[in-house]
Formats: sequence, structure tokens, C-alpha cells
Amino acid sequence: LGDWPAVCLLCKFFSLTETPENFTVVLDEEGFKELQPSEHLQVESSVWLPLNVISNGNASNSSQAVGVTKIAKSVIAPLAQQHVSVFMLSTYQTDFILVREKDLAVVIHTLEEEFNIYREVGGEYSAVLSQDVRNGFQKNGKEAPQPTVHPVLIPPNQFCVMSLDPDTLPAIATTLIDALFYSSSPKEGALPSQDLDCIKFFSFSLIDGYVSLVMDTEAQRQFPADLLFTSSSGELWRMVRIGGQPLGFDECGIVAQISQPLADSDISAYYISTFSFDHALVPEEDIVSVTEMLQQHRKEPAC
Repeated sequence: LGDWPAVCLLCKFFSLTETPENFTVVLDEEGFKELQPSEHLQVESSVWLPLNVISNGNASNSSQAVGVTKIAKSVIAPLAQQHVSVFMLSTYQTDFILVREKDLAVVIHTLEEEFNIYREVGGEYSAVLSQDVRNGFQKNGKEAPQPTVHPVLIPPNQFCVMSLDPDTLPAIATTLIDALFYSSSPKEGALPSQDLDCIKFFSFSLIDGYVSLVMDTEAQRQFPADLLFTSSSGELWRMVRIGGQPLGFDECGIVAQISQPLADSDISAYYISTFSFDHALVPEEDIVSVTEMLQQHRKEPAC
């Protein structure tokens, strides 16, 4: 896609994430049309577009960090400065930044100096030029307001970020449904205090034919070990859950508030937004330093 990194607008998108509060479903328009109307279905009114940063393979630095950390300074922070609200979905393969369709002009004007931007339609890529999406664009010259410093929760669960061959999905379909919808009872052998401290979190996505799974080690034991694969290091992750009250979709800078300090420290992070709260997954070996970093951030006076 050229010599520069690229941002692509994608399709064929499905993600389902379970949290203690609800299920969050993110899917494309074709999938949405297949949903049956329900009084229990709460729909965010905006149309969102997924952006995916594709590297050209010529990394500009030696950072080995993965996830949202790689794009914190080049994508997340500039969008926050332009008051663009983002909804993040990290997967085993890559990271998606969802932005409102109405903000597309601002997004393109903000990122076009650093990235070539393409739209994917039917498997073909076409360049998106700034003049194609003016829509009354006016660049924000004011400094973005200081975002609210939201409380965080760090549950004791250990999490895995995994994938599998899509052809093996039928073999685990029953286990997958059970893990998502029927595994909320207390775990056998767990102490009451341990079970109360842990939170339910399970994320499944199927995007452009690639499967991504995020689950804790208790849920992982339900699946055949030979079908799931993860990084060669088999790294375990800890969660930082952001928000004391439901965050909503309008506040800007929440993702940047978490990802920028992690990027400064070169700490990998997967980031998954849901309907109510945000969730960052960091390597278990870094959880102590991340906790201290976030505590220090809360003590710093607002600018």
C-alpha cells in the first residue's frame, strides 16, 4: 500500500464481548440488518467506521510493543486533540479504531500528513483524499479539554489473547456458546473472595476471516488446547478496566489517557472498548509498574 503506513476503512466485521454489565456487539451494516428487533437491544445511534493501521514493514523504531501502544502517538493522541471520540477494538491480529462517520473529514485531515488513507470496498483499495470528504470540515484550533481521569479497576484474572483457524470454529461452537452465555456460575475450587474479585470478560471477533479470542485462564480450560494458538511466549495479560460509571460514547481522550503513558514506557497493550466501559490488557509482568503509573497520573494536577 505504498511506502507510508496506511489507514484502511474495512468491512465484514463482527465482534461480541461479554462483561458483567452486558454484551457488546459491533457489526457491519449487513450484519445489523439480520438482527431481529428487540426491546432488550440498545443501539448507539451513530454509524461508525473502523480504521486499521497497516505497517509497511519498515518500522521507524526498535519498539517491540504490540497493540494500541504502537499507534498511541501517531493516531490516538492526534484524534483526541481534535475532539474525535474513538471506540477501540484490539484483536490478536491487529487494532481497529472506530470513529463516527460524521467525524470522517476531521479524521482524514488529522491523519493524512502521516498516513496514506485507503477505503476497502469488495477487497479492493482506493485512496481517500481530503477533498473527497470535506463535509463542512473546520479544523479545531483549540486545545482539547483535559479529559476526566476515570477510576480504574484491576481484577486478579489472568487473560489470554488467542486465535484459531476459522475452519475449526464448528468444532468449538458448543464450547464457545457455553463460555459466552452459560458460564457465569462460581468456579469450582475458587474461594468466595477470589471469585468476587474476578470479573467476567470474554471477547470473540471474526473480522475479514480472522478469529480473535480474549478470555481468562479459567475460560481457556474449557477449550481444546490443540485448536487455540497464541504468541510463542504464551504471554498472560492483566486487565485495567476504565470507568466507575458507564463512559458513554461522546467523551474524547479516554483511550489516549491510558495508551500514551504506556507508549512512553514501551508497554504493550490490547484495548477493547465496550458499551459501558473500556478495558486495557497489559502483560502480567508489567502490571505493577502500570498500576503505579496510573496512580501517579491520577495525582497529577489537570493542565
